[in-house]
Amino acid sequence: MKKKVAILGSTGSIGKTLINIIKKDKINFEIILLSADENYKELLKQARLFKVKNLIITNKNSYKKIKEEKFSKKIKVFNNFESFKKIFKKKIHYTMSSISGIEGLKPTIEIIKYTKSIAIANKEAIICGWNLIEKELKKNKTNFIPVDSEHFSIWYALKSIDKEIIEKIYLTASGGPFLNYPKKKFNRIKMKQAVNHPNWKMGKKISVDSATMMNKAFEIIEAKKIFNIPYKKLSIIIHPKSYVHAILKFKNGLTKIIVHDTNMKIPIFNSLYSSSKSINSKKLDLMVLNNLNFQDIDLKRFPIIKILSKLPEKPSLFETVLVSINDKLVKLFLDNRIKFTDISKKINIMLELKEFRRFKKLKVTKVDDIINLNNRIELKLKNMSNN
Repeated sequence: MKKKVAILGSTGSIGKTLINIIKKDKINFEIILLSADENYKELLKQARLFKVKNLIITNKNSYKKIKEEKFSKKIKVFNNFESFKKIFKKKIHYTMSSISGIEGLKPTIEIIKYTKSIAIANKEAIICGWNLIEKELKKNKTNFIPVDSEHFSIWYALKSIDKEIIEKIYLTASGGPFLNYPKKKFNRIKMKQAVNHPNWKMGKKISVDSATMMNKAFEIIEAKKIFNIPYKKLSIIIHPKSYVHAILKFKNGLTKIIVHDTNMKIPIFNSLYSSSKSINSKKLDLMVLNNLNFQDIDLKRFPIIKILSKLPEKPSLFETVLVSINDKLVKLFLDNRIKFTDISKKINIMLELKEFRRFKKLKVTKVDDIINLNNRIELKLKNMSNN
């Protein structure tokens, strides 16, 4: 029997990687649903290839355009995620949630009840709403697999391991395009430089997050939430080659190092299949292993990492404050309205404002709390940038 699959965000890099994996094994999978925001042409191309009968496209203009396509007359095309109840009559086998941004939180939570397993590649959903996600996972007995390479590596390394014996977990960071860039030139960094990651091909937003190292700060928050591990047991270590993805040191003196090719295919593949399934990968790279070049993180070069000391141990709405402020500041940088160095400066200043510090004591009780707070911060930053 074919395994039934849904892909939220199928036209993004994660979604396309999963599509390419399934393409080579179409006989064993049936894609029930694909979703996108704007890229309706790519969505239709995927739908034709896999004979998908349900599409969700959230952008109104793209929805109008896709409805005009001849192929759309043969299938069901929806404009929002409330259509899940019309699409799923019973639980499917696997869902990939890879919609970027806070917009991905609500559909991620909503689809959990309709799937036996869910792989989540949405950082914002985990950072801002993990307690809501975890509640739904337990309620619906849905299996969860993290897809980010670092968290997948930790998840894999902790199989059948008692978390109590963890001494320290190290998440590796490449250092991005500015690891060795002269600090005196940081004020003149241009957008084209910031999005030019040396190891990974990513979208502009996440590339800038990698350049500032905010991406790695987010991954620390994710790891704390997913694995229920205190911040003091989590650390960042620079590893320019991005070959080692996580290092786990245990109290019994043993250390696990998880290595895989520098691409997302391996964690995505392993979230879809059991460990008995084989994948073609490169031979062990002894040149890299002999020159791992691990380094401590330079906080003067990457001051944004200091925000980790401001975060509360208990989950709160303060994480949404952080994500929302960063999202808006990165957008301002990409629009050439602020300097690259302003991102970390302004984040640290805003996190100290009394009106935002109070959210450290406020719990996340529903998705609307997160969405409303995000909208409020967007408005504040818009007013600040206009002054």
